[in-house]
Amino acid sequence: MNWIKPDWPLPSHVHAATTLRSGGTSVGGYASLNPASHVNDDPQHVLVNRQIIKQMLNLPSEPVWLQQVHGIQVVKADQVVDVPEADASFTDQAGVVCAVMTADCLPVLFCGDNGEVVAASHAGWRGLQAGIIKQTLAVMHCKQVSVWLGPAIGPDNFEVGDDVLNAFITQNSKAEQAFKANSPGKWLANIYQLARLQLTELGIDQIFGGEYCTFVDPQRFYSYRRDGTTSGRMASLIWRDEF
Repeated sequence: MNWIKPDWPLPSHVHAATTLRSGGTSVGGYASLNPASHVNDDPQHVLVNRQIIKQMLNLPSEPVWLQQVHGIQVVKADQVVDVPEADASFTDQAGVVCAVMTADCLPVLFCGDNGEVVAASHAGWRGLQAGIIKQTLAVMHCKQVSVWLGPAIGPDNFEVGDDVLNAFITQNSKAEQAFKANSPGKWLANIYQLARLQLTELGIDQIFGGEYCTFVDPQRFYSYRRDGTTSGRMASLIWRDEF
């Protein structure tokens, strides 16, 4: 299978998936199911890959793709025109597919109020520190939310500098527990733990996923840190049917 089905107790009318790197048409470092148009892959291959994704997941519509910038802008997916500059989208409409693309950054999928509202966020460390999760939850306006943390770089391979450590612990001293000293001025960061900390403090206790490492699994995952500028992207998607 060329995608991951989240291990996440969703209502029957809500569907979610993260694509893997297999099953597409791209070649070289982009091999093979790269849906990202901004990474210098052959545009025709990207278009075909997007159609493959739509067909293999039986999507009800074309995913709402975003121009991701490591910020905290959240758009309502069913009101989008063209490709908005944003790092998350949400919808309360059936048949609308929220999507984010990642290759080490953390994809976060949200299901609110028994599947009335769904959302997807791109949470690299910059967006995570800036508040993309908080902003996504704010626009969803849901009383009950469950969350799935998709494939990201794991805690043994995400080396960062003092600047990243300080950015998080200045904001919340509890974040220090998500960093492990690696060498002078360098730390191993646990992006899953940082996300869980934020979610917990925002009142979310239904948190699933977080067991992957994109860096160490080149057969299934793209990794920007591992592969550099020729890395493609995985797509994490969520949508709902009528209920």
